[in-house]
Amino acid sequence: MFFAPPFAMADSQKFSGFVRVRGAREHNLQQVDVNIPRDALVVFTGVSGSGKSSLAFGTLYAEAQRRYLESVSPYARRLFHQMEVPQVDEIDGLPPAVALQQQRGAPTTRSSVGSVTTLSNLLRMLYSRAGVYPKGQPIVYAEGFSPNTPEGACPHCHGLGRVYEVTEKTMVPDNHLTIRERAVAAWPTAWQGQNLRDILVTMGIDVDIPWKDLPKKTRDWILFTDETPTVPVYAGLTPEQTQRALKRKEEPSYMGTFTGAQRYILHTFANTQSALMKKRVSQFMLSAACPVCDGKRLKQASLNVKFAGLDIAEMSRLPMAKVAALMEEILRADQPRDAAHPEKALVKQRIAEDLLGRLQVLLDLGLGYLSLERSTPTLSPGELQRLRLATQVRSNLFGVVYVLDEPSAGLHPADTAALLRALDKLKASGNSLFVVEHELDVVRHADWIVDVGPDAGTEGGRVLYSGPPAGLADVADSRTRAFLFADGPFNSPPRREAAGWLQLKDISRNNLHHLDVAFPLGVMTSVTGISGSGKSSLVSQVLVELVADALGLATPPAEEDASLDAPPPLTLGGRITAGMDRIKRLVQVDQQPIGRTPRSNLATYTGLFDHVRKLFAATKTAKARHYDAGRFSFNVAKGRCETCEGEGFVMVELLFLPSVYAPCPTCQGSRYNASTLEVKYQGKNIAEVLAMTVQEAYEFFATEVPVRRALHVLREVGLGYLRLGQPATELSGGEAQRIKLATELQRASHGSTFYVLDEPTTGLHPSDVERLVAQLEGLVANGNTVIVVEHDMRVIAGSDWVIDVGPGAGEEGGTIVFAGIPEQLARHPASRTAPYLAKFLQGG
Repeated sequence: MFFAPPFAMADSQKFSGFVRVRGAREHNLQQVDVNIPRDALVVFTGVSGSGKSSLAFGTLYAEAQRRYLESVSPYARRLFHQMEVPQVDEIDGLPPAVALQQQRGAPTTRSSVGSVTTLSNLLRMLYSRAGVYPKGQPIVYAEGFSPNTPEGACPHCHGLGRVYEVTEKTMVPDNHLTIRERAVAAWPTAWQGQNLRDILVTMGIDVDIPWKDLPKKTRDWILFTDETPTVPVYAGLTPEQTQRALKRKEEPSYMGTFTGAQRYILHTFANTQSALMKKRVSQFMLSAACPVCDGKRLKQASLNVKFAGLDIAEMSRLPMAKVAALMEEILRADQPRDAAHPEKALVKQRIAEDLLGRLQVLLDLGLGYLSLERSTPTLSPGELQRLRLATQVRSNLFGVVYVLDEPSAGLHPADTAALLRALDKLKASGNSLFVVEHELDVVRHADWIVDVGPDAGTEGGRVLYSGPPAGLADVADSRTRAFLFADGPFNSPPRREAAGWLQLKDISRNNLHHLDVAFPLGVMTSVTGISGSGKSSLVSQVLVELVADALGLATPPAEEDASLDAPPPLTLGGRITAGMDRIKRLVQVDQQPIGRTPRSNLATYTGLFDHVRKLFAATKTAKARHYDAGRFSFNVAKGRCETCEGEGFVMVELLFLPSVYAPCPTCQGSRYNASTLEVKYQGKNIAEVLAMTVQEAYEFFATEVPVRRALHVLREVGLGYLRLGQPATELSGGEAQRIKLATELQRASHGSTFYVLDEPTTGLHPSDVERLVAQLEGLVANGNTVIVVEHDMRVIAGSDWVIDVGPGAGEEGGTIVFAGIPEQLARHPASRTAPYLAKFLQGG
């Protein structure tokens, strides 16, 4: 039970009213009662997994959404992604709410910065109504400037900007192999590929001689024919036996239909819903810019129209800061009047003003380096959230609650100041802001703090404090308090000396041009700089690619969702000139999901589940029934529930209402069949073990060393609150990254490993950051090299070496501003990071 302290009530006079929550018990919330002010910036703090998101999103936003959808027609309701009805007794005084969560972009390049912000619509209107047309060309309407419409798309590449070619060399990479040895690598694997080979046997084609020795006419037919003959297939017979069976007209195993390799690739690429299948077939295709539209994706008639001397594709490729400068110039200039079309000047002024107003908000949020054509899958979750925030700032809504999920994620402190200005604008317009946040600068800026905790999971779920920030200083149980009111300078650790240097020369990629940089080996290095300065281009792209190439590895895949419509990223320039002799292994720990389906989870990814299943298989009951470890996997038919096939829930279609996912009526959500659940280990069945948090399991498996070691590392990277069976689809990017790190930390380290991490502190409370730093320090102590792209001042201050990229974003960045120890960076006059690091080191 929470009771507001007296000083919080005294301060309440300045707020227009309160949202009253009574009996909230969503997830780990323990019958929470709390009053939260409206028309204020309210920050929800607490360690990762304490329950703050359950209160802000799972309770407050979910209830606001439910109330709004009650007023919408049942048919329209189907179009919304509806959250579950929250577990709460009562909520009073709750206005309509808008959620701005950390989400990845849609996996298609057809979704872009311009489409998310609606700026592309304005730009199309500007070109249609106020563009300069060639003499005699009829008007092109706004939809004709979109590559996503039949009116605008280039007919040759269908608006993709790229064309694909399939050649014999791409489909048959090794022509010394026989067809039976899978010379036609482009064909599907497993049964379907075997089926196609069996069809060729029936047709009398020799599948046991090297591909290069087949007649060219035969090779071309197999690869490029559009014919789809159906022939009898005799599975398992040799070519000679097959020919005899054909002569005798024996009953075949089945009738098989042939598909040429090129036809299979193009059909799969165009029609599959599976990103993995699309990725697989794309490796057999050569991609090039469309020769008709030169990669601009539009019809020539649309590209003929110019504004400020640029066609719309060229305008969309400019950084938004440059587009804004162009619009300012146009508005300042004295516009000549067109006697035949006097409305053109008015339209140009109106749209340019609106464009400039919208762009200004994006520039204020530090996003001026992005171009309108930049596809959303290539944006970080933080960038995408700020794009959505900018749209809301411009919308001028009044009386709304905005619920934000760590809007400072991925932001340099210099950009956080701009974020706070945008939030203040929303508040000044008469809105309420409920923000889940760890960044202390945002917490200090709050009008009101709701601190949830004290710890994660079952040890959290209580409101420790609700009131103005200053009052948190008196709450002894708060984990946030020690960091918010820290006093005294930071105690810098002794700096380690580099064991060698990895020298990179002439790096060119995105905004990096002919850059030389050296990374120290055997120590921990932070790469800093404002958002868009070029840090990720340097570290997560070029550095990783060059080291992988030098080690003879395939380059680790970039964003798994990155569309195949985009050209593959290539290191335009750059080489390693020294230092590879000290690197034996590369590990990139990124924020990509650990799995795409609920069947993938923390326990399966880390290998922890293999140990647990063996323990269950070793019990007396399991041995008596001859159950092996596979029996205890919900992905294997013999052990899982037949009704839900191991999903744990069933989908119920409700015609005009959204589909409802209900616990499986047979297994009650446990995923396993009854006989599997009868097997107990220390009084718990396998489903009950998967329902445990990492912390609970750590205590439960006290005597099992392999299991306990894995669980210990997960606790140490701040994931003690996650359930073992928590589906991969429910994990944030930061959680996925820390699971990968924990998996890596379990392995015996032999030194000389090169670790690259991109913002590992994303979503971490300052107390969890301390634990993460300790783990990274452990890696360095074992003779490894750690490189982190990071904005967190605690991580930067504790590093042995710092490389600051910038000074600005986009074209104003891309240079090495500073390389040295943190104390020297703090005094560097040209660094945007320096003042924030100096403040941290001094204990500010």
